[in-house]
Amino acid sequence: MEYKTILYEVDRGRARLTLNRPERRNAISDQLLEELSHAVWEADDDKSVHCVIVRGAGPSFCSGYDLSGSGSTRPKDEVERRDGSTIDDDAWMIERRTRHLRPLLEMHKPSIAQIHGHCLAGGTDIALFCDMLIAADDASIGFPPARNLGALPNNMWLYHCGPQWAKRLQLTGDTVSGADAARIGLVMKSVPAERLEAEVEGLADRLALIDPDLLSANKRIINIGLELMGAGTLQRLAGENDTRAHLAPGTRAFYQASREKGLREAIRERDAAFGDGRARVSGPEIRDEEGRLIEP
Repeated sequence: MEYKTILYEVDRGRARLTLNRPERRNAISDQLLEELSHAVWEADDDKSVHCVIVRGAGPSFCSGYDLSGSGSTRPKDEVERRDGSTIDDDAWMIERRTRHLRPLLEMHKPSIAQIHGHCLAGGTDIALFCDMLIAADDASIGFPPARNLGALPNNMWLYHCGPQWAKRLQLTGDTVSGADAARIGLVMKSVPAERLEAEVEGLADRLALIDPDLLSANKRIINIGLELMGAGTLQRLAGENDTRAHLAPGTRAFYQASREKGLREAIRERDAAFGDGRARVSGPEIRDEEGRLIEP
């Protein structure tokens, strides 16, 4: 496959997979999903690769799904295809996207998410399917569309940060910094932005010292533990739950506003009431009149 939305390179025992739509802050298109899935399995098949690093080009890891529809690879022919107009259509389309992301978790070799800038909405879907997440301290991580665009279509949050913080962030769509994400276990750790690449590469160096078959065996048993805790079933149910949430009055109102005012303005109006949209992990959340956190 010729990659147009990602960069793929193999070097010193690791495959670097770079989301490469920087002009759109690496927003996820159908084409990007298909290329991502293909590259992950290519790396898993390459015996010289011990781990996969997923990162983003430009100022952000990934800003979420591309709601503009650009980058679609659905064929234009005479076949009547699913368009999301029924519940089953909607569920099918969500599950199709998830199938392209799950290889990051299901591949034999470990995957590392290298998170900088914005990791929002669908960007968290990519990151949280990785085995280990390392973020810049100043990264911004969250799912703002949960405010009025539906429910999270796939959901590993519970297994990373537990039920209370999963609810706190999903029920409000608020974001946390990379440093706070590390405090609650949403990511494995955070480091200063200028140290992020070195930190990830250093971990890849250590994984490159281990026989890939042993990496596979040790990853597999932990993944089986996740399966016993229902992780796989939850991802399937999350997609179906999102189709249900798409019927909510608030979601329908957002789509109507998008048609009348444009997507950008509808999102701006949605998020305006939330100020800076940030949650604070430690200490009280004291806000100014515009809803912005006041530093203690």
